[in-house]
Amino acid sequence: MSIHQHSFPNESADYRVSRNKLLLAEMELREKIEEVAALRRQLPSGGQIKEDYIFEELELTSGEVKTRRFSELFNGKANLIMYSYMFGDTWENPCPSCTAVIDGFNGYSHHVRQQVELVVTAKASCEKLFKLAKGRGWNNIRLVSDKKNTYHQDYLAQFGSEEKLIPMLNVFVNQDSEVRHFWATEMVFCSKEGQHPRHVDLIWPLWNLLDMTPQGRGNDWLPKVTY
Repeated sequence: MSIHQHSFPNESADYRVSRNKLLLAEMELREKIEEVAALRRQLPSGGQIKEDYIFEELELTSGEVKTRRFSELFNGKANLIMYSYMFGDTWENPCPSCTAVIDGFNGYSHHVRQQVELVVTAKASCEKLFKLAKGRGWNNIRLVSDKKNTYHQDYLAQFGSEEKLIPMLNVFVNQDSEVRHFWATEMVFCSKEGQHPRHVDLIWPLWNLLDMTPQGRGNDWLPKVTY
């Protein structure tokens, strides 16, 4: 079956047959991703925000810290994506996987923020976040600290002590001056046997890139803070 008229130099007929079979599966996957995204958009309104939390926002250039209410984080936009960073104030180092995710955010957040707001929040103080951001060259993301509020606990990114943080991405909507929860990456709680509990692969290009190679993502490799 011919799906398109193109081919690569010296490829075999067997390769093209197998590649066409895979291409059909890739097209089905794209369709399924779009179908799931449409279902997500049809969700009814979630719960009203528990409180208008007070955060400390870090200015990445100067290290200046400003107080921001949750409702102010939207910057006048209707939608807000909040990523909970596994980095506590008592932690020596942050979560390597979360750090890899935020490395990506730093590269493309200026595109995302043309449409919606994107904010990274952590239990670590702004002082610790500033030191980390400078070391990693982060200059294009919004970093806030919820060290002094219960956002992490309320929105399922902390269970018990500060040592028990988990990654969580939440989406909120601000409509008619009323802030409501919309969606979260709850797959982190729903891993099947033998399946890694990654829940944000669609926003984490690292794994998608590796999946395009014969080696794949491997069984035991994970990103590190430093190499």
